[in-house]
Amino acid sequence: MSIRSRKHHKSSQLAALIAAAVPAMAFAAQGDSVQEELSLPATSVTSAAEVPYKATRSANDKMTENLLDTPKTVQVIKKEMLREQGASSLMEALRNTPGITMQLGENGNTAAGDTFMMRGFSTQTSTFVDGIRDLGAVSRDVFNIEQVEVVKGAAGSDIGRGASSGYINLVSKLPTLEDSISGTLGYGTADKAALTADINQTLNQGSALRLNLMRSDGGVDGRDYVENSSYAVAPALAFGLDGATRLYIYSQHVRQENVPDGGIPTIGMDGFYNADARLNRGGKVDEENFYGSTGDYEDVEADMLTVKLEHDLNDVTTLRNTSRIGKSSMDRVLTGPSGATNPPSLLAPQADPSTWTVARSRQLTDQENEIAANQTNLSTEFFTFGLRNTLATGVEFMRESQRTEGGSTSVTNIDGVGYPGTALPPANLYDPSAHDVMIKPFKTGAYSDGTTETAAFYAFDTLHLNEQWSVNAGVRFEHYTTDSKGLNLGPNQCVANCSLTPFNLNDSGDLTSWNSGVVFKPAENGSIYLSYANSLTPPGSANFALSTSENSDNQPNLDPQETEHVELGTKWDLLDARLNLTAAVYRTENSNQVSYDALSDSYQQDGKIRVTGVELGMVGQITNFWQVSAGIASMDSEQLDQVSRSNAGVITENTGVRWSPDLTATLWTSYTLGDFTLGGGARYVSDQDRLIAEGADRSTTNMPEIPSYWVADAMAAYRVNENLNLRLNLYNLFDEEYIATLNNSGARAVLGTPRSAMMTTEFSF
Repeated sequence: MSIRSRKHHKSSQLAALIAAAVPAMAFAAQGDSVQEELSLPATSVTSAAEVPYKATRSANDKMTENLLDTPKTVQVIKKEMLREQGASSLMEALRNTPGITMQLGENGNTAAGDTFMMRGFSTQTSTFVDGIRDLGAVSRDVFNIEQVEVVKGAAGSDIGRGASSGYINLVSKLPTLEDSISGTLGYGTADKAALTADINQTLNQGSALRLNLMRSDGGVDGRDYVENSSYAVAPALAFGLDGATRLYIYSQHVRQENVPDGGIPTIGMDGFYNADARLNRGGKVDEENFYGSTGDYEDVEADMLTVKLEHDLNDVTTLRNTSRIGKSSMDRVLTGPSGATNPPSLLAPQADPSTWTVARSRQLTDQENEIAANQTNLSTEFFTFGLRNTLATGVEFMRESQRTEGGSTSVTNIDGVGYPGTALPPANLYDPSAHDVMIKPFKTGAYSDGTTETAAFYAFDTLHLNEQWSVNAGVRFEHYTTDSKGLNLGPNQCVANCSLTPFNLNDSGDLTSWNSGVVFKPAENGSIYLSYANSLTPPGSANFALSTSENSDNQPNLDPQETEHVELGTKWDLLDARLNLTAAVYRTENSNQVSYDALSDSYQQDGKIRVTGVELGMVGQITNFWQVSAGIASMDSEQLDQVSRSNAGVITENTGVRWSPDLTATLWTSYTLGDFTLGGGARYVSDQDRLIAEGADRSTTNMPEIPSYWVADAMAAYRVNENLNLRLNLYNLFDEEYIATLNNSGARAVLGTPRSAMMTTEFSF
């Protein structure tokens, strides 16, 4: 059964949008032509360097060779493809690479910002901008991004601590010596409106100014009350662009004012189970139901300033110094469904389900992140005993910090001081009200404040033995110091007679990460490689919060977790270097995880995670008018010797890895015929396990997995003239209903976006 409440209809919105697009096209067709040619979603090309989807080199200074000859899996997602797809966020951009899945926080505490896993490991703290780590609970927009680079496999030598499965590097738009003005203006279902502008202006000989702007506002398709509103400004100045010495000064400032989404209860969904048999006969809730409050909010501020100086010492040697300071803050109150549904216990099983209720949680999070970094890099080429070397070496100094304060609605007494704690009103399961009166969470005084300081030296070298063979190696020596202090509220989950207990923990050490690879080129356009790499994750790497809990991986006395990665792969450029094909098999093993030892009744660092996989990729042009990007990844994820003990003394052995599907695939393609471009794509994700305990009964476990799903999108564009392009994007073309993310208990979920659309006008002068 299904009980639904009155909502607005997506189909009527979509019809109105398409109807409005027709006169807009007719009006735009009357515009005057001007001189410069618009860079449209698909154009014919004459050289490999101009292929819209395909990159030849990484923008990362630490990669010494072209991507074809780099012994690791690297996918570059270029702005041309993101523009065709109408992608505006990093999470939407990452749909173009297989092996990445999104995450949802536990209970009411939905994870903030970009939260995802890659190849079985959490990766959101391994996001970089121009090679420097980017912190903060921010949903990143791509308005100021030239391309997104996804590097897969252990990458400690590349970026330092915590890079178990790779990292994401965002490459910023910087000034050039070509005057241009471009932008987009879009409107879509759920009253979404978006505007971007990209202005590049030369100032005098060798100097230029670039300004990127973004504004977006509107609802979320398929959801009541949930809204996202943001704006951003990214100015940049460059000097000496026509000389040997270049200076870039650029910044980015983002503001977000959102209504956060706590998801919906999973009752009635495939896999739902509750010991109360009445609930198992209950229907699904309306996917648009909002279990939050009109008083919920999420305010984000993110600011970043970067100064980069480059000097060419000669034709093959460049010295770069990059300095950055950044700060982000997130203040949020989030209300959402928690725990199981609660029908009145005195009602008979056949009682009216419209009386059922669901408990709610309301949480406050106040988080602030800061970073200060300086990186100096030297890239050069030289000969040793007649053999050519390409070298990248440098030093890096960084200070990162995070302060988090929490709140409560239930605590009534802390160290003898009374607080207005009160129970939150439950929500009607099938007809919740966002206008219920609720107490705002108050700060209890508990907080954590952590800082990590890092000093590192790195070097990467490729030795060319001959035209067919080369050896690649890299090493990073890193010294870190982590300080973590704050106040804990205890005892655990207390309501009355709580107390604040101070803690001050420290950890420091030296890390040595390295990689090596052998590349064989059977032909100029192909390579076969074998590589090894490792990474190290010391306690407190994710949020600089150390812990004294015996079952925590963040105890300061623990050894760093170590990840080892072996990969065998091949890469080929075909069709006059317009199309690139890749294939790789790999094994990644992360050791030194904390696991319970029943014999000694203590926790030891015996646990491991092992991921074995195969990944195939294709990107580029099949013809001058036909673009394609596709990837498929199969992986087997398992935990070894991973045992835990609950507070009740129950011992569980976990053998699987949560949210790690066996198979993921992605495809996007477009074809240009005259002034028209048609495109489309699909994404597939196989089952994702939530239940990972060995021997557990899946039939009596709530939501043991996220079921597999596939989603199709489509695009149609019309070039009105050389400077104006109209594009219509249709998302989830077949209106597939699927779970995008599920929380750790299986009690709540966020569904994927239903069928929706966006009409966009692109202009360029």
